[in-house]
Amino acid sequence: MTLAIITGGSTGIGLELARIARAEGHQAIIVADEPAVHTAAVELGAEAVEADLATPEGIAAVLAQLGGRDVDLLMLNAGTGMGHAFLDQDPAGIDHVVMTNVLGVLRLAHPIGRRMRDRGEGHILVTGSIAGFMPGTFQVIYNASKAFLNNFALGWNEELKDSGVTVTCLMPGITDTAFFERAGLTDTPLGQMKNKDDPAMVARAGYDAMIAGRAQMTPGLKNKAQAAMAEILPAGLVAKAHRQMAKPEDE
Repeated sequence: MTLAIITGGSTGIGLELARIARAEGHQAIIVADEPAVHTAAVELGAEAVEADLATPEGIAAVLAQLGGRDVDLLMLNAGTGMGHAFLDQDPAGIDHVVMTNVLGVLRLAHPIGRRMRDRGEGHILVTGSIAGFMPGTFQVIYNASKAFLNNFALGWNEELKDSGVTVTCLMPGITDTAFFERAGLTDTPLGQMKNKDDPAMVARAGYDAMIAGRAQMTPGLKNKAQAAMAEILPAGLVAKAHRQMAKPEDE
């Protein structure tokens, strides 16, 4: 049976990716830094790893669970964020966002990606964001980390051209997940937005793009338009627009 690994698999887009993988007949290892991963694993008939991917120990736990098995689908979806102004954020929290969103991805992508390349087959999905195209006023660390992931995934995919391994960058817009509560964004227009995207729709679009070997996927015409405008408009204007979305009520 083919094997899929899904990080950030206890809720939101990651849980929906895990559901799709299991429905498509893949054995699955789901990873998250909260006990809910065990409940999700029981629901799906999957293996669970409760681990903080911001730490070397968390990465080691995932690789230990994998053992010598080959991975067919690697979905690097785990991520976290922080709202409010950079200078008002907790430095430990800043470190955790960067370590999770950037190093947590790289430290799994490298060893598993090498084994895929050696076999000459495999599909990888990296969850970036259209936020990576925008200077993230009142959300600067998160947006910068997603800019890194967007760039990394697209460049890595080109490096692997003709290797049998593909890398797809999933770049969703504002999606209805627990991200906003966890990032402290519920007191912002962004967090209070009513028409957020359905995580099941986002996951389906990303999964299908990954299987097709597409370099990138931005689900939804609205998100495609926002990403295009962010690239066209002067960065200063985009930063001001982001201020209106992410500014807390007390700022």
